[in-house]
Amino acid sequence: MSEVPDDEVDRIVAAWGRERPDLDVSPLEVLSRVSRLARHLDLARRDAFGAHGLESWEFDVLSALRRAGDPYELTPTQLVRQTLVTSGTMTNRISRLVERSLVERVASEADHRSTLVRLTATGRDVVDAALADLVADERGLLQGVPPGRQAELAQLLKGLLAPFDGA
Repeated sequence: MSEVPDDEVDRIVAAWGRERPDLDVSPLEVLSRVSRLARHLDLARRDAFGAHGLESWEFDVLSALRRAGDPYELTPTQLVRQTLVTSGTMTNRISRLVERSLVERVASEADHRSTLVRLTATGRDVVDAALADLVADERGLLQGVPPGRQAELAQLLKGLLAPFDGA
C-alpha cells in the first residue's frame, strides 16, 4: 500500500506529543480518525436518506422491517430492540410513519391482542432506493482502502466494537 500523506490527526497527535510528552496519545491515531470518519458517514447518510425524503430514524425503522423479510412486519417491541429507542419513542415514530403511508398497523393473526407494524409497498420502494444510494455513498467513503483490505478493516473494527455490542 502506498504511503498516505500526513493528515489533521497526525498534526494533532504530534502537537499533543510535543505539549504532553508524559502521555501516550497513540489512541488518538485510531479513534480520532474513527470520529472524523463518523462525521463524514453521518453526512453521507443524511444525503442518501434526504434524497428520498427520509430522516435517519425513519430509515432505521423501515430498514428493520425490510430486513425482516416478507411480509415485512415486526412487533413494536422487536422494533424497539432493533433500533435502540424507548417504547414511547417507537410509538411516536410508528404513528408518524403511518401518517406518511410508509407503514401500517395490522392485527396479529397469532394473537389478536397484539399489533404488528408492516411495511407498505411505498415504504418498501422508498427504503430500497435509499439503501441503494447509501451503499453507493459508503462505497465512495471506502475508496481509500483497497478492496482486499476492507474485510481486514471490518474485522478490526468488529473487535473494537465487540465490548460495546455485548458480542
